[in-house]
Amino acid sequence: MKRNDLSYYDQWATEWWQKSATVAPLNRLNPLRFQFFDRYIQHWQDLKVLDVGCGGGFTCEFLAGRGAQVTGVDQSAACVRAASRHADEAGLAIAYKQAQAERLPFTDACFDAVVCVDVLEHVEDVAQTIAEIGRVLRPGGWFCFDTINRTWQSKLVMIWLLENTLRQIPRGVHDWQKFITPAELSALLEQQQMKLQALSGFDLFGAGILGKLRRLYKYQKTGKFQIDFTDGNQSKSNSSSQRVMYIGVATKGVAAK
Repeated sequence: MKRNDLSYYDQWATEWWQKSATVAPLNRLNPLRFQFFDRYIQHWQDLKVLDVGCGGGFTCEFLAGRGAQVTGVDQSAACVRAASRHADEAGLAIAYKQAQAERLPFTDACFDAVVCVDVLEHVEDVAQTIAEIGRVLRPGGWFCFDTINRTWQSKLVMIWLLENTLRQIPRGVHDWQKFITPAELSALLEQQQMKLQALSGFDLFGAGILGKLRRLYKYQKTGKFQIDFTDGNQSKSNSSSQRVMYIGVATKGVAAK
């Protein structure tokens, strides 16, 4: 089976905004993610924000609704078309471009914030992606992200349980080898003069197999996620809550005069 098979996103692009779409749960995560991001960026109004790996536009429209000046990029032409069409229908001024995360088509230091959610575990070259994010981010700007840790727990939950057994995620969309540990990501950020300000577990699943199954059952019944954040005001990278998914914010250093 092919792993990290991103053709899935092309296949679902035309149905991206339908409530029954396989990708629909991704939209329900945005209010939860921003509960965390809002601790550090309290006002999004008029900020120039780039969404890297925007898909069909869920996060871009969420940010536009908060008054941000939003640009979205995705490598999928089908997703970019779907995102542009939906933004036009909603009367939202969002700039979309087809581009790979490793080659962002923007000048240096042109964004106040960069958001990258559900993406770093899929890119071809995570180091180059972080370098590009650092390049386009202005000094003092914010990088907001979430991704999946590379642990036996993440393989169990994300691939064996959600993909292969329960089929809540299309089979093959993840490659465990491409998951990123917090220590690896922290080192890449430091190389690009970005300082990790906070790192937290982004725990959708709860503790233990029974706990995970209970939460999944509740989600299937209600369509609502339950999120636990832990270590939110610290930069720890060894918390048990981060063993599957984690979320964080970093700032780009201000250049010395």
